[in-house]
Amino acid sequence: MILSVALGLFALLALTIPVGIVLFLLGFGVDVWFSPFPLIKGLGQVIWSSSSSSTLIAIPFFVLLGEILVRGGVAARTYSALDTWLGWLPGGLVHANIGTATMFSATSGSSVATAATVATVAMPQAERLNYDPRLFSGAIAAGGTLGILIPPSINLIVYGFLTETSIPRLFLAGLIPGLLMALTFVIVTALICLVTPSLGGPRRHYSWEERLGSLVHLLPIIALFVVVVGSIYAGWATPTESAAVGVAMALAIAMPGGSINLHSLQGCLLGTVRVTSMIMLVVIAAYFLNFTLASAGLGQKLTALVTSYDLTPLGTLWLIIALYIVLGFFVETLSLMVATIPITVPIIAGLGFDTIWFGVLMIVLVEMALITPPVGLNLYVVQGARRSGHLGEVMVGALPYVAVMMAMVVALVAFPQIALFLPDRL
Repeated sequence: MILSVALGLFALLALTIPVGIVLFLLGFGVDVWFSPFPLIKGLGQVIWSSSSSSTLIAIPFFVLLGEILVRGGVAARTYSALDTWLGWLPGGLVHANIGTATMFSATSGSSVATAATVATVAMPQAERLNYDPRLFSGAIAAGGTLGILIPPSINLIVYGFLTETSIPRLFLAGLIPGLLMALTFVIVTALICLVTPSLGGPRRHYSWEERLGSLVHLLPIIALFVVVVGSIYAGWATPTESAAVGVAMALAIAMPGGSINLHSLQGCLLGTVRVTSMIMLVVIAAYFLNFTLASAGLGQKLTALVTSYDLTPLGTLWLIIALYIVLGFFVETLSLMVATIPITVPIIAGLGFDTIWFGVLMIVLVEMALITPPVGLNLYVVQGARRSGHLGEVMVGALPYVAVMMAMVVALVAFPQIALFLPDRL
């Protein structure tokens, strides 16, 4: 059964069938061939129980929050403000890419949306100031990946829902690794530009008066993050409730700029419906597949299969990590997560690893998938914002940041407390 499910998954994905349909088809296949009783009779109840979960209502709220900030012109103001604080570092404006991506990651919850937002604002500046396109565009693509690690993260919400783990604890677990990666991105960029100054740009120096004046554009975003995430950590609100509060705050932040009107608000709502519909189809299909696989006893069979090879738990973990790296070259991130969670998480839990910690490790691995060809979505998003040049330049520019992510994977395996330090104190 295990081999059949794996081969079926890869064969259907290779035919470019939408992943939601692929997961439903696999669920039906498991029901017909491997289940002793007709699970199809429970399909209605499975769909209803999964789609009516109050936890999932947080997804459209967080998507809408990001849409409002993007369409409200907040990104451009944040980018300019961060330039006044980070422009003195070797590399100049490149650091504003990473800083803006980090701040928007802490509000939008989506990597592709973060990369698209920063690229739209930053690429005209890069072309005007004659920056080397490789490192500049690579930093945007890599910075955008933080959107699914730094809370609030849509992918962590999906992981928590499918594995029945605490979403507040997952958010806490992603915070330190996400900030560490953002800081490492800045350090690596500065070192690259110290060694090869031509890859960066001129350092931009501002007076303290200008820096302090720019805080008017940074403080609202910081306040938004503190309210949304802080209310979850403090236990004052659920992720869904805090997301609703975040939408109201985003409107209050974006409206003074004059970009939010009836027409743009309609665009925000339509964009939210499109993204949420796609996510919900995948999540419901994954939930049905989880149901059929659990009913057919796949979890026990996988654990028995893994133990039969006499691998150490650590050896099995590295085998799973290698699998995610390879699949990340070919499968889109959310699809990769929901398609593999029913297979890998039971193994991880059976081996005694913490599923909260593994959720963060999985997110870092799928972050790598966002900036590795041929299916690295952030690479294409950033290239789409450029007026000239080749996709290969973005790929080359992202390579140093892929190395940073791999280093984070090693660090998480060696020191799980990087992810578990905050959740253990919740």
